[in-house]
Amino acid sequence: MTPGSPLINRTTKEQAERTLLAPHASFSQDSRGRCFLETEDPLRTCWERDRDRILHCTAFRRLMYKTQVFINRQADHQRTRLSHSLEVAQVARAVGNALALNEPLLEAIALAHDIGHPPFGHRGEDALDELMADFGGFRHNAQVLRVVDRLERRHPDYMGLNLTREVREALLKHEKDDDWPDEFRPKARQALLEAQVVDLADSTAYNMHDIQDGLANGIFDDAAIESGSVLWARATEEVRDRHPGFLESSDDYNLRRQRISNQLFGLCIDDLIQTSHQNLKSSGVDSSEGARSLPQMQVRHSQELHKEVGELQRFLWQRVYQNEYLQDFSRYAREILEVLFKSYVSRPEEMAAWYTGLIDEQGAERSVCDYLAGMTDRFAEQEYERLVGRAPQPAYPIRS
Repeated sequence: MTPGSPLINRTTKEQAERTLLAPHASFSQDSRGRCFLETEDPLRTCWERDRDRILHCTAFRRLMYKTQVFINRQADHQRTRLSHSLEVAQVARAVGNALALNEPLLEAIALAHDIGHPPFGHRGEDALDELMADFGGFRHNAQVLRVVDRLERRHPDYMGLNLTREVREALLKHEKDDDWPDEFRPKARQALLEAQVVDLADSTAYNMHDIQDGLANGIFDDAAIESGSVLWARATEEVRDRHPGFLESSDDYNLRRQRISNQLFGLCIDDLIQTSHQNLKSSGVDSSEGARSLPQMQVRHSQELHKEVGELQRFLWQRVYQNEYLQDFSRYAREILEVLFKSYVSRPEEMAAWYTGLIDEQGAERSVCDYLAGMTDRFAEQEYERLVGRAPQPAYPIRS
């Protein structure tokens, strides 16, 4: 910045969006605002402000100690909900930037998309859904909205983070029409393009780290995934072409796997960008709302890669999620959460005061569910030990 030049403030950024972003992008100046009126920030756009609130909230920090797939204490390099969320944000920025979409909005949605997940990954989610079967169930997308609207505390005048309408609605993601809040009706045919990007970034990052963590934990080996996934085999051949002799001569199996998985990652992201760009160009859509009215998502893979990604996901489902180790982890998560759920419902005074204060309004079971969903893995284990008098029996150890 040259001496005497003006600050790049919110107004400057809003004007720049009109020049730099695609006509079908979301523009911060057009946001539908917040539930509670606030004075605009002089320097940040509304979605930069949302992103910062999410980044600094308690629920986001807790993601560091929440399981993604493999419990993090069993090896130092396991993905956690936090590392996954950062990876999703990186992919979303890469794709969204290439498509000239709104980057702070992409980042806000990506960073917040998993803060409704309970401890112990999807096993914890399944366990809470069973425990709450008679009380409205548990869905992590709906829980994300509860976290940002009710359970986070940052202001004396209202509950939650008071995020913008666009971010809040995007966090509902795959909620069914029957579960769609009246506040967000009528439900658009499609999500915002930025939310579509985050959705695909989520699955792309998920596939990538499930491959890497599955290999690192000995759940499957290189030969199994090469025979079970055309996409992995194609990435392997491309590495051979780019680095002749490397795969055959190197005894560094970690580097070999990293190089192939990076190649696969690049294939997926490049295909996503190119296909989505062509879709948007062909649609002729010239506004964010116009993109939401189209009959199908515009952000997606080509038909060929879609099939290959589907095959890879089926391989991961069979070899990872149905694996005996993770099945035993499901038992472990269910045991801990069931004991805690029943203990807190019968003795709500054992919970933090903030959650007992919600009982009169929403009932004991939902308040207990909110408390459990916010826990980290290790806090849930510590509470089990405190309330039961013995440590929980460990899940089957993952090889590392």
